[in-house]
Amino acid sequence: MTLILTDENFEKEIQSIDKPVLVDFFATWCGPCTTLDPILEKIADDLKDEIVLVRVELDNIPITAQKFGIDRIPAVVLFRGGKPISGFIGLRTEEFIKEWLEKTIKQPEDNIQEKVEELNRWYANYAKENGFNLNPNKEMVQRLIRGLLENEKKHGQRYCPCRRVTGDKEADAKNICPCYYHLNEIKKNGQCFCGLFLN
Repeated sequence: MTLILTDENFEKEIQSIDKPVLVDFFATWCGPCTTLDPILEKIADDLKDEIVLVRVELDNIPITAQKFGIDRIPAVVLFRGGKPISGFIGLRTEEFIKEWLEKTIKQPEDNIQEKVEELNRWYANYAKENGFNLNPNKEMVQRLIRGLLENEKKHGQRYCPCRRVTGDKEADAKNICPCYYHLNEIKKNGQCFCGLFLN
C-alpha cells in the first residue's frame, strides 16, 4: 500500500484501514532495514487478505516515532483499530514474523488488553518499590508489555523483547523481565535497555 505518512496524518490514515496494519519504521541508511524490507514485502503479499504493510521513513515522522517509543530501527509495529497491539525491534526471519503475526492477529484484543493493564500495574508498583519509575510514555510501555506477553506465549517466559532469545535456558533466564541487567543500566544510563524503567 502506498501511503505518504507524516506526523500530521499518521493516526488518521492508520485508523482508516479496516485490516491490521503492519508499520515498518525504517531509514534509508539502515542496513538491517534494507535486509528486512523484502521479507516484509513477501509476508504482506502472502497475507494480503489479512494485513496491510505500510513503510514509514523514521526521519519524516519524528513526533510519531517519539510517541510510540521508536528509538531503534528496524522497528515493526502491528496496529489494529488504530492502536499498536504488538511489535518487534531488529532483523527477524520470515518464519518468526509469520508465526508472530498469526498468533497476534488471532488473539482477541480484549483479552490482550486486560493482561497488558494487569502487567502495567505490576511494573509500576515494582518500579516504585525499587526507587525508579515506569516510563511515562504509555504507548511505549504498552508495546513493550505486549512484546513480553508475546515472548511468554512463544517461549514460556516474559523475556525482554529488546534482547535476543538464544534457546539456552540458563543464559536466557537473565533476560526475564525485570531482567538481570536493568538495575545497573538504570544506574549507569538513567534507564534500562528497553526503556521500560527510568531513573
